[in-house]
Amino acid sequence: MHFMHQALQQAALGLGRTAPNPPVGCVIVAGGEVVGRGFHPRAGQGHAEVFALQDAGVRARGATAYVTLEPCSHTGRTPPCADALIRAGVARVVVAALDPNPVVAGRGVARLRTHGLDVHVGPLADAAVRQQAGFRSLITRGRPWVVYKYAATLDGKISADDARPLPVSGPDARALVHTWRNEFDAIAVGVGTVLADDPHLTTRGVPGGRDPRPIVFDRHARTPTTARALRPGTVLVTGPDARTDAHEAAGAHVLRAPTLHEALQGLGALGVTSLLLEGGARLASALYAADLIDEVRAFIAPTLLGAGLPALTSPAAHAPRALHDVQATRVGTDVLIEGFLTAIPRVDARAEE
Repeated sequence: MHFMHQALQQAALGLGRTAPNPPVGCVIVAGGEVVGRGFHPRAGQGHAEVFALQDAGVRARGATAYVTLEPCSHTGRTPPCADALIRAGVARVVVAALDPNPVVAGRGVARLRTHGLDVHVGPLADAAVRQQAGFRSLITRGRPWVVYKYAATLDGKISADDARPLPVSGPDARALVHTWRNEFDAIAVGVGTVLADDPHLTTRGVPGGRDPRPIVFDRHARTPTTARALRPGTVLVTGPDARTDAHEAAGAHVLRAPTLHEALQGLGALGVTSLLLEGGARLASALYAADLIDEVRAFIAPTLLGAGLPALTSPAAHAPRALHDVQATRVGTDVLIEGFLTAIPRVDARAEE
């Protein structure tokens, strides 16, 4: 468990950078100590096992490799990682979770075993699957994993009635959100948030951080071409008939989608695996009503507002749904409540065989 935990820490270094590939980490252990570490930095570059083996060098022979996802057995942009482990003389491979990609899906483990390596599957599988939620969502559903993040007062309001932006959460919560932005492929808001707040949708205050891809849901293309969120690479999600010439000239990628489901499928086709939904109770309500929100991260501030807008407003989003695997954490003066609307799949016990 200890060494797999270190592999998960390695994998976390690639969060938000590997799409459409998964974040994967690997450590090579010999004589009870880590002799090699590696993670997958981005699509097209070497996988975690390759970097860990390079770091270990000759010490990889006879060692144990701990890897958070089943080593690939096919040639894509890079050669098979299973073959790299075999060539390096690794004796044992411990895999957190099998790969849901049908191109791999057990073939990597089978290849290792065929060549005489001792393979064990399952340690910290739930943690690995959760870390890989975006990749797994893209592979199995064709769309990104959607996380609704919001900050609300104790009486459930996220803004004043006139939609004026309010500093609901404290500085510690806001700093944590920027670390999340650094780890997500994309960040989404509705056009109402753009018109009211003109947000940057960038990552700030995170050493070595990078900006997620901005996504603006704007059916009628009302986003001003001067909006700070509109820049090369921004995805403007519109209705089929919206006029978008000026937005495209500003560098935006226009995704025309009649429904929210088709919009998320379109984002998946662009390689977006994880989406942080940050702005717009109306957009969040529509996604919730369409059963397209997978996870919720809510900061509850110890303040009262009275009249104001709740986190969900649509009449269609009225049926109560319980969150699963709920955690509550103190973040500065706020309480962070995290939970899942979409169940994280458990690893089949047969994978232990």
